[in-house]
Amino acid sequence: MISTKQAIAPGSRVIIRDEEWLIHRIDRTSNDIRIFGVVGLSPLVEGKDARFIEDIEAQNGEIKVVDPKKTKASIDKSPYYRETRLFLESHLRSSSANDSKIHIGHRGALDVLPFQLEPTTQALSLPRQRILIADAVGLGKTIECGILLSELIKRGKGKRILVVTVKSMLTQFQKELWSRFSLPLTRLDSTGLQSVRRKIPTNHNPFHYYDKSIISIDTLKQDGEFRTHLENAYWDIIVIDEAHNVAERGNGGASSLRSRAAKLLAKQSDSLILLSATPHDGKRESFASLMNMLNPTAIKDPKNYGPDDIDGLFIRRFKKDVKEQISGNFPERVVHTPRTSASAQEEAAYLQLSALKFHSIDKKKSGAKILFRTLLEKALFSSPAACGSTILERIKRLTKRGTPEDLADVTGLQSLLDTINDIHPTAFSKYQNLLQLLSKGPKSINWSPRDQSDRLVIFTERIDTLKFLQSHLPRDLKLKDKQVAILHGGMSDIEQQEMVEAFGSADSKVRLLIASDVAAEGINLHHHSHRLIHFDIPWSLITFQQRNGRVDRYGQSEQPEIYYLLTDSSNEQIRGDQRILELLIEKDTEVQNNIGDPSEFTGLHSSEEEEEAVGLAIQSNLAPEQALEDNFGSDSSIDDWFNDLIGGTVTDDASTDISAPVTEQSPSLYSDDYQWAKDALETLKTQSKNKLTPEFEDSTQTITINIPAELRRRLKKLPREIISNDTDLLSLTSDRDSINKEIVRCRAEEGLWPRKHLLWEQHPVMNWAQDKLLSRFGRHQASCVHLNHLQPGERIVVGTGIIPNRKGQTLIQRWYGVQFINGKLKDTLDLESLISHTKLNEQQANPDKEIDLAAVQSLFPETVECLQIHLSEARDNFRKDTQPKIDAQLAKLRAFLDSRTHQLELDLSAKIKPGSKNKHDYLLRRKDQEQRDIQQKHDDYKAWVEDTMNTEDSPSIRLFTVLGNFNA
Repeated sequence: MISTKQAIAPGSRVIIRDEEWLIHRIDRTSNDIRIFGVVGLSPLVEGKDARFIEDIEAQNGEIKVVDPKKTKASIDKSPYYRETRLFLESHLRSSSANDSKIHIGHRGALDVLPFQLEPTTQALSLPRQRILIADAVGLGKTIECGILLSELIKRGKGKRILVVTVKSMLTQFQKELWSRFSLPLTRLDSTGLQSVRRKIPTNHNPFHYYDKSIISIDTLKQDGEFRTHLENAYWDIIVIDEAHNVAERGNGGASSLRSRAAKLLAKQSDSLILLSATPHDGKRESFASLMNMLNPTAIKDPKNYGPDDIDGLFIRRFKKDVKEQISGNFPERVVHTPRTSASAQEEAAYLQLSALKFHSIDKKKSGAKILFRTLLEKALFSSPAACGSTILERIKRLTKRGTPEDLADVTGLQSLLDTINDIHPTAFSKYQNLLQLLSKGPKSINWSPRDQSDRLVIFTERIDTLKFLQSHLPRDLKLKDKQVAILHGGMSDIEQQEMVEAFGSADSKVRLLIASDVAAEGINLHHHSHRLIHFDIPWSLITFQQRNGRVDRYGQSEQPEIYYLLTDSSNEQIRGDQRILELLIEKDTEVQNNIGDPSEFTGLHSSEEEEEAVGLAIQSNLAPEQALEDNFGSDSSIDDWFNDLIGGTVTDDASTDISAPVTEQSPSLYSDDYQWAKDALETLKTQSKNKLTPEFEDSTQTITINIPAELRRRLKKLPREIISNDTDLLSLTSDRDSINKEIVRCRAEEGLWPRKHLLWEQHPVMNWAQDKLLSRFGRHQASCVHLNHLQPGERIVVGTGIIPNRKGQTLIQRWYGVQFINGKLKDTLDLESLISHTKLNEQQANPDKEIDLAAVQSLFPETVECLQIHLSEARDNFRKDTQPKIDAQLAKLRAFLDSRTHQLELDLSAKIKPGSKNKHDYLLRRKDQEQRDIQQKHDDYKAWVEDTMNTEDSPSIRLFTVLGNFNA
C-alpha cells in the first residue's frame, strides 16, 4: 500500500487494479480515509470516471505512484514536436492557480469592467472563499459570480457546484452562466427532479447525480423531503442568489423555512457565495445570520459586533460608485408622471372611505400599527378590484364572528363596496390614463404592439389589479390574448420560467407583461423593454429600486423610461395622502442620482418597514412633507459603522487590504486558445477510434466538431438544453463578439440556447481533449526534444511539483526547468524563463535525431532531488506566509468559543429566578445544547483550517520532457 506520508495530488498518475488512472480530485470520508476521483488512462478504462476508497484498494492490492526518478525517456518523432508541446500545454492548462490574481474569469464572454473583478480579488485574498456580493440592482452580480466560479474551478475547487435561486430565475441564471462561462448547471425544477428520480433507485440521493445543478430555495425548504438528502451531500461551491430571502427575519413562516435550509446548505460546502442587492433589514441579527453562514465563528454576539468581525466577508457598491466605468452601458433613466383627475364615482368612494367609522375593526389588540382604513385606501389606490376584494374578505371574517359591533362594520363596508362597484372601467381614471398612454393620441408614449423589440412591463402590487388588467387590456387595446402575459408568485416554477423566457425572446408574441413584485427580483427584462409602468405606486423605495432595476440595468441599450400613474383628487385628505406617494417618487430619483441606498434617506432597511412607515405617515394627518419626515429618518439604534456598511461605504475603508484587481496571463506554449485547440483536435483526429472530423475557420477562430461516441458519453450528463442527444455538431469560437451576438440571437426565439460555444479551457469539449492528450504518453514517460539553438551538451529537464493539503487540493505548484551542461547541474529556470530560453512556444522543425536515452535518464535522479529542494523551500516560504494567518484564525476561534461560552453563562444567570426549578432545568438543557453547538462550530472550523491550510509533507513530482541540443 502507498505510504500515508507520500503525497498524491490532483494530476498524479496512479496504478490501481493494474490500470492507470489520472487523479482529478481527492475527498475524505468522515473517518479521514481518502477517496480518489479518477479518469482512466490505460486502454481498458480509457476515459472512464471512477472513485476509489484508499482502504478498500489497500485490501485489493497496492496503489502505486511511479517513482519520478524512474521516469523513462522517449523520443518525440512528431512534426514540430507537436506531441510534446500539446502534452506540456495540457498539463499547464490543468495546473492549479494558487494566488489571488485573476487568471481566467475575466476571459469569459463579457465586456469586463474593473469593478466586476473586485469581488473575486477580495474572495481570493481570504483563507476560505466565502463572500456576500451585495452590489445594487443592475450592476451584474451574476457576472461577478461567474468570474469567481471560474477562478475557483481553475484552482481545483469547483467540481461540484450548487446554485440556489428563486423559481423565476432558474433558466435565466442557468443560461447566463453557460453562455458566458461554460458552466453547465442542470436545472432541478419540478420537471428536472422527476427526471432524476426516474434514473436513480428510490433510496439514492438525487443531489449526487449531477455535479453542477441549480434549484429553487422554495424546493429546498421542504424539510421532510430534502433535509436528509442535503445532510448527506457535499459541494465544493454553493451559490445562493437573492440571499436576503434566507436571512433570519424573526417572522417565522416561509422565510424561516428558507433560512433553515440555507443554514444547512452553508455547512455542506467549502466555498459559499451569497448574492443580494438588499442584504439587510437594518437589524444586526438579520445581517449577522448571513455573515454566520459565511463564517459561523466570525460573530460572537449577533446583537453586538463590529466591522473587524466581518471584515472581508462582503462587498457592496452602488451605481454612483462605479458610474465612470458603466456610463456607456447604463443610460440614465427618464421619469414620467402622467396625471389624470379622479372620476365622480372615484370621488364618491374617496368621500365615503374618508367618512367611514368602524366599531370593531382596528380596536382589536392585534399589534398591527396600520389601520384597516389605511389598507383600504392603499387597495383603492391600486384598483377598485383590489379594494373590493379586500372588503369582501373582511366582511366574511366579521360576519363569521357575528358580534353587534362586527355586524355594524359589515353594514358600512357593504355600503362602501356598493359605491366601489360603481367604478366601472370607464370611470376608473387611472386605467383610462393607461389606455391613453398605450393608444394613439396626444398623450401616447408611441408604443406599438407590432414592434417586437418594444415591449412593456406593468407592475402592480395586488393580484386582483393584475387580473383586472389581464382581463380588460387585450379588449380595450385590441390585443390578441397571447400578446398579454402575466407573472406572479402563484404560478409554478415551470410557468414562471417559461414566461420570463417568452418575454425575453424576440419571436415570442408577448408584447405586454403584467407582473406582481415576484418579478422584481433578479429577472432581466431589459433586452426587449426599456419602458416600465408602475400602475400602482409602491409604498417602499426598496420596491421602487427592485422594480425599476428590471429595465434600468447594466446592458440596457435604450434610455430607460419609468412611468408612475398619478390620480388627482379634489378630496383634501386623499390629495394629501397621494402627495406622500409623489414625494416617494421624488425621493427615489434623489436616491438613484445621489445616494444609492434608500435606507440613508428612510432610516429603514426592508420593504415591510418602509410600507409601515408610509402607512403611519398617511394616518398621521400631518402635512405630507412633515408626515414623511416624522416616520422616516436615521435609526439611532444602529452605529455609524453599520449604517456605512449597508450604505456601501465600509468596503472603501475596510481593514482588509484589497488592491486593485490584477489579471494574470498564465504561461502558455500557444498564442491563444484557438491555436491550441486546433493543434489538439488535429492530433486527436489521427486516432481512428475517435472518428473526429473537426473543421477550422482561421479567420473567425471557429471550430466545428462532430461528437464521437466517447465524447458523447462525457457530455451525457450535461443539461439537455446545452447539448441535446440529436445534436451531431458543435461550434466553438474564441471570438467573444461572436459569442455575444449568439447570446442576442438566442433571444430571438423562445427556448433557444446557444449553438455556438465559447472556445476556452473550461468548456467541457476542451476538458475532454485535454484529458485525451494527457493520456497519450505512457506511464511516466518523458519525451526528448532536440533544439538546435541550445548550446551543445545542454539538457533541460522539465518537471512540476505539487504539494497538496490534506483534502488533496493543490496548495503549491511549481514548474521548473533543471539545466545541465555536459552532465553537470548548472541552474534551475522558472517557467517563464524556460519558455523564453527554449522558444518552446514557437514551432521548431523536428530533425528526427537519434538520442542516447540512457544518458538522458541518468539525469532524472538528480533532477528530482533538485526539485525536492526547491519545493521544500517553496513549502517553507508558504508556511512562513500562512502560519500567522493560521494562528490568527485559531486565535479568533478560541476567542469565539470563550466569548460565546461566557455569554451563555450570563444569559442563563439573568433568566433563572429563585423557585423556578422547571425553568431552571429547561434552561440548563438549552444551555448544554447551545454549548454543544458552539463547540461543534469551533471544532468544524478548526478542522477546516488544519485540513485546508496545512501542507502534506511530501511533494508529488512529475517529469515531462527533456529539451536539449543532442548534437554529438
